[in-house]
Amino acid sequence: MIDAVMLWNEPNNLSHWDRELDPDWSRFADMCGLAADALRAKAPATPLVLGGISPIDPLFLRRLAGYGLLERLDVLAVHGFPFDWNLWHAEEWPRKLAAIRDEFRMPVWITETGVSSWASESNMLWGLRRNLPLLRAAAPRVYWYTLYDLAPEREATTRHGAAEGSSYWRHFHFGLLRSDGTPKPALEHFDPELGICQWIHFRDEARLEGTVEWLTRLGVRRVRTGLSWAEWHLPDAWRWFDRIVEALEAFDVTLTLCFTPPSEGVRPHHTSPPRDVAAFAGFADWVAERYLRGGAARRVRRAPRPARRSTSP
Repeated sequence: MIDAVMLWNEPNNLSHWDRELDPDWSRFADMCGLAADALRAKAPATPLVLGGISPIDPLFLRRLAGYGLLERLDVLAVHGFPFDWNLWHAEEWPRKLAAIRDEFRMPVWITETGVSSWASESNMLWGLRRNLPLLRAAAPRVYWYTLYDLAPEREATTRHGAAEGSSYWRHFHFGLLRSDGTPKPALEHFDPELGICQWIHFRDEARLEGTVEWLTRLGVRRVRTGLSWAEWHLPDAWRWFDRIVEALEAFDVTLTLCFTPPSEGVRPHHTSPPRDVAAFAGFADWVAERYLRGGAARRVRRAPRPARRSTSP
């Protein structure tokens, strides 16, 4: 069952939203606000989540709050990788999330976190075991990134590619399973009470089937994956989307909607703001009509709203 919908992925990361084309994020706020309205109209019970922010930046959230976007959503989400990329310690998880939760009076989920085995699979095991009690205490929902290593023949979605050196190559080694599906030592110590974030490439039937098999075997209930707006424009994409939703029906799915079709962008790239900010709402409306309408998901409880703040970070 789809039990939450996330709008975009890492909107304050240049690898996923071109802030050079939208320097004040006003187009992003308009785009997601219209999409939230479309989803709410047809699936009022489904929790709506702001795409996980990376870095964890309250100034960015204050800007979106100033545009009125946060009041149209139910949950904030953050991403953090303190063992690999972030300049803070894993022990700071509870404090960082409490600060966001207390300021914005909204539930906060961790929708991506993990440890790369790029340097050593033993390091990954140590990092997993160190992280688990911290994550359980920090957030009501945590999605571990990820089940499978990124296939070496694919490119990682990142700003500067291989020019980033080790920061780039770490992307390929976050799986509890190697890319060939064999387990790493950390798998045995994974807590299935956490969720798994697993992206499925377009029409990768083998990876989809393997994901379902392993999630079932591990006893994982919560899954985060995505439907790409960019792929929606491909021939018969709806068949593949139906396949993903059907395959994951037994799990509680947080469904991420993101990525601009090049033909719709201010520039032809999946990170670009669309020329028409209402176009993304059309995709969200289609998703709601096809997969959410009449669903029984319940709204996330939230505290009263704080007073509105300035739009300036």
